Amino acid sequence: MAKAKKAIDFIQTLNVPEGPKAGKPIKLAPFQRQFIKGSLKRGNRIGVLSVARGNGKSAISGGLALGHLVGAWDDQPRREIIVAARTQAQANIVWSYVAGLALSLDPAIYERLTFRRGQRLEIAFDGDHVIKCISAQPQNALGTSPTLCIMDERAHWDDAKGDELESALLSGLGKRDGTALMISTSASSNAHSFSRWLDDPPVHSYVQEHRPQPGLPVDDMASILLANPGAKHGIGSSPAWLEAQAAMAIARGGSVLSKFRLYNRNERTSGERRDRLMTLDEWLEVESSEPPPREGHAIVGIDLGGTASMSAAAMYWPSSGRLEVFGAFGSDPTLEDRGQRDAVGDGYVEMAGRGELVTMGQKVVPADSFIAEIVKRLEGWPMACMVGDRYRKGEFQEALFAAGVRVPIVWRGNGFKDGGEDTARFTKAVFDGRVSMAPSRLMASAINDCVVVTDDSGNSKLTKKRSLGRIDPVSAASLAIAEGVRRMDRPVTQSKGLTWA
Repeated sequence: MAKAKKAIDFIQTLNVPEGPKAGKPIKLAPFQRQFIKGSLKRGNRIGVLSVARGNGKSAISGGLALGHLVGAWDDQPRREIIVAARTQAQANIVWSYVAGLALSLDPAIYERLTFRRGQRLEIAFDGDHVIKCISAQPQNALGTSPTLCIMDERAHWDDAKGDELESALLSGLGKRDGTALMISTSASSNAHSFSRWLDDPPVHSYVQEHRPQPGLPVDDMASILLANPGAKHGIGSSPAWLEAQAAMAIARGGSVLSKFRLYNRNERTSGERRDRLMTLDEWLEVESSEPPPREGHAIVGIDLGGTASMSAAAMYWPSSGRLEVFGAFGSDPTLEDRGQRDAVGDGYVEMAGRGELVTMGQKVVPADSFIAEIVKRLEGWPMACMVGDRYRKGEFQEALFAAGVRVPIVWRGNGFKDGGEDTARFTKAVFDGRVSMAPSRLMASAINDCVVVTDDSGNSKLTKKRSLGRIDPVSAASLAIAEGVRRMDRPVTQSKGLTWA
């Protein structure tokens, strides 16, 4: 009999240890059985599951760990199971869940178990086989040679220490020809190690991800149920509860809305509001299938990229609030290769297909060609000015001369004096409804990755250093919109002329 069938049959002999269905037999949902079959298929060594919170991840991980311990689906000698959780408290919860499942075992088998709960969280079987529940600290994996490793909520481990522990566990598994399972909700970004496992899995891996397309409405039930495949089978939250929570998240907004997207919709977005420019949902209010027309003079914000970074331009019409944004990369490497390098999959290719991203030059985007592309996209529409970074003033002026463009330039700095003001004006304009644009994956992706840094006086400005991805389109948009708002709000002095006494 195959390992997967043995494992599934064993888990379904256990009873639910806690919650509303405590004491009732575990009945695995189709998506759970599918993951077990794929992960334990002959030749596979790593299984990765991404699913929303409350969809029976504990039943899978706890049931597989206990079954392996007692030899229900793998009877190799001296079995060692490592269950790694984010913190020691969560490791304690995992240990308690497995101990609760063990109460369903035949009494003759249960008597052969030894439970250790203190500094060490262990469950031993016949003295030779053991489950160790540890926190995600690299030193906890020293000297281990696991036959099964389960990484609980891998997407939410500390980045550096989590990667180090993962490497230690996987190298330990190699000694025993073991199996690794990563079971978690989504990470906050495409750049996280867990996201990379999902997007670019190595050979001998099985990947199963229940994640809707980005940018959908929070209360879209089809995508909610996609992220919660257990809901229709009585596992975790019911569809009615999820619908009610979506409505509450929309009403409360802010970090509540972000957390609902991350944990209940399994989307790759940060659940933290602190240090974020704005949430994705706040930005999506800007998008419209029918944005206002071009009206008056355009203000163009430009963020010139370097060797590996993106160049971006934003064209803003303050009279109507219309915003248009596009980005550019060099043609070497290709957009496909850049997508893999930046952990966005086929995102860049999709942006190019939508006309939001272009390639030009080789390694670096030629500044003059990029400015010429801006002029082309304006289609003869008049510009009031261009706004650029004064740090690259010389390069900017040379590019304008080479492109044959004559237009006033407004120079801005990236410090708190200019950058803080531009960031504040940009966010205020967005929240005041003074910005509207057609749906743009380029901008939505940049907004989702964008964070700010705050000084001691509470001033905030964009920071590329701490952001998770390419935020150049947001940088360009903030320059254009801030200048547009300044010009619209600047009082016009009316000359009274001469008066005679």
